[in-house]
Amino acid sequence: MEASTHTVTNQAPPLLGYDVFTSDRALTEAVGRHLAPDLLAEAREELALLGRASGSAQVREWGEQANGNPPRLRTHDRYGHRIDEVEFHPAWHRLLGRSVSAGLTHAWGRPGGHVRRAAGFLVVSQAEAGHGCPLSMTHAAVPALRAEPELAAVWEPAALSHVYERELRPVAEKPGVLLGMAMTEKQGGSDVRANTTEARPLAAEGEYVLTGHKWFCSAPMSDAFLVLAQAPAGLTCFLVPRVLADGSRNAFAIQRLKDKLGNRSNASAEVEFDGTTWARRVGEEGRGIRTIMGMVAATRLDCVLGSAALMRQAVAQAVHHASYRSAFGGPLVEKPLMRNVLADLALESEAATALAMRLAAAYDAGETDGGDAERERALLRIAVPAAKYWVTKRCVPVAAEALECLGGNGYVEESGMPRLLRESPLNSVWEGSGNVQALDVVRALRTEPAALDALLREVGAARGADHRLDRAIRGLLVELADLEGIEARARRLTERLALVLQGALLVRWAPPEVADAFCAARLGGDGGAAFGTLPHTLDLRALVERARVEV
Repeated sequence: MEASTHTVTNQAPPLLGYDVFTSDRALTEAVGRHLAPDLLAEAREELALLGRASGSAQVREWGEQANGNPPRLRTHDRYGHRIDEVEFHPAWHRLLGRSVSAGLTHAWGRPGGHVRRAAGFLVVSQAEAGHGCPLSMTHAAVPALRAEPELAAVWEPAALSHVYERELRPVAEKPGVLLGMAMTEKQGGSDVRANTTEARPLAAEGEYVLTGHKWFCSAPMSDAFLVLAQAPAGLTCFLVPRVLADGSRNAFAIQRLKDKLGNRSNASAEVEFDGTTWARRVGEEGRGIRTIMGMVAATRLDCVLGSAALMRQAVAQAVHHASYRSAFGGPLVEKPLMRNVLADLALESEAATALAMRLAAAYDAGETDGGDAERERALLRIAVPAAKYWVTKRCVPVAAEALECLGGNGYVEESGMPRLLRESPLNSVWEGSGNVQALDVVRALRTEPAALDALLREVGAARGADHRLDRAIRGLLVELADLEGIEARARRLTERLALVLQGALLVRWAPPEVADAFCAARLGGDGGAAFGTLPHTLDLRALVERARVEV
């Protein structure tokens, strides 16, 4: 019998047993907005099924188990043979298998495929973010593979498969594959033109052997990798399979796994190519960056989606806790200052979701033959790096503030909030850190007039609806008119561009109270540097209720 002093009261129940998709109003509205009517019913059914699973006690337990049991490197088998395999906890395979079977590597060429996949990716990432890396890499590799039709004919169907097959075998023997990427090297980092890995041509057309190393190899358990190496004509993209057509292992030595701040269920590795590593050229020699940029752009959008997912989960946990926890005579959620904090966090989360889903819709539109396809592709060239810069940077303060909403409980591992906080810087670092994204925005402005035109058309669709947005658009135009010293101003310009784009989307599509709050605090200067500084005259209750999860 428990002592009376150990009676537990005033604790919020765990946020479990809910539909992650259907309970997210910003996400469900975006799916309804961006999908064709004939696709909606099927997509909503699929996403709700995925949402119920992702909010279930079982899948959340898998996420905790995968995160608590990081992957292990096995360089050799019991007999001393080099195998270079990564072992994962069974929960990792369950999460990855569920997501692959839900079609989260299948978007290209599928009607509404990018919107459907983006929504699903946002949903499953809330259960455990780490397993999103192989999903992202496999999905994003498809446009690069298409630069070499013979390769694409073999690898693309397996990459788009809804079958998860974990064993390493030749691609011809597998119903589904995972693909990874290895670009950066220890001496160059983001400056991939400084790469030293060498590619020596063999007698057969398009075949090479590689010598060198990679400082970061994403998803090292994958069936093949897109790799950059120096060929005779310059930096070139290659496909490096783990298992060759005859069933033998390719020379692919995993030297160690990275011990990371967060994202602990996922493996990131350093790898070596010993001069016998067989590779197949993808695209033309000397055009490696151009070839692989399609993959990079797609993974950058997944960084935006991943951060939007983390923010949504952090906000959902904070609102849930405040709804059940009482202090100073009533529920926390009813206290004016806490309501301000929660509303501000919810506003940031919704803006991230709206922008991420709009970019996914641009991918779908860009795959069509319609007259707007080229404009949508042009929009992506400037909006993806801008969104990647801004949304991923906002993730850290959102996670930290949401943790604080739980007080000391939030600082305890069992709450799950520390895991969210450790994960929060990741997407800002991966696939090009903040400076790289800002400079890519500048590059698009300087070299691609169509990109700026597409952006101005997008924000222009909301002009006249809110005077604060109109003023922000005018200010952005002034910034864009003067490119003198633009590199030193690149972050400032990219931030303004992303905020104006988010504001325009919310003014067009979000409820009035959401758009009003965003324009006031993010564009009108009526907000502070910390969360919880929204003007008290706004409809803060409506913002919090919109973010609440009903269990």
